Amino acid sequence: MSQQLLILNGSPRVKGNSATLAEQVAVGARAAGAEVESVYLHRLKIRPCAACDRCHTEGQGCVVKDDMQGLYPKLLVADALLVASPIYWFTFSAQTKLCMDRWYALESQQGSRLHGKRFGLVLTYGDTDLYTSGAINAIYTFQSMLRYLRAELVGMVYGTAMDPGDVQKQPALLEQAYRLGQKLGASQG
Repeated sequence: MSQQLLILNGSPRVKGNSATLAEQVAVGARAAGAEVESVYLHRLKIRPCAACDRCHTEGQGCVVKDDMQGLYPKLLVADALLVASPIYWFTFSAQTKLCMDRWYALESQQGSRLHGKRFGLVLTYGDTDLYTSGAINAIYTFQSMLRYLRAELVGMVYGTAMDPGDVQKQPALLEQAYRLGQKLGASQG
């Protein structure tokens, strides 16, 4: 049975640098035999978590009626997830962070329904440094989240790419993204 990879693209640019790397991950995953679905978060209407906690007290999932309702089943059926985001103001894009915040509704007393899933991360940033760009903040957040979820971090691909198309000039970065896709798409067993 082939792996299901869900790519969550948090860039507002459909052909942006993080989107380009995410597409390379998709190509690698398909080459490994996976089924891949890409979702552009910028096109969805995702509201912030309302902190009502009704997802836990009523046990019926998130009560906020927006496009996350269609995304929750995809998150649950996926074997692997890739989060792709540009770095905006020292961390994930707002589109990415809104989506990840809403994963709270997948928690229960038994743990997260994302437990055991395999994850990858793609980040691009305008600075030349992982620290001064703020990308390190997104990496730490992602790693901490996965530790909490008890989920596997398969790999990360990140690099400097400020202007649209910059990532196309970096074959090594494109190759890293392709290899991450192969790992995420490979059957486990």
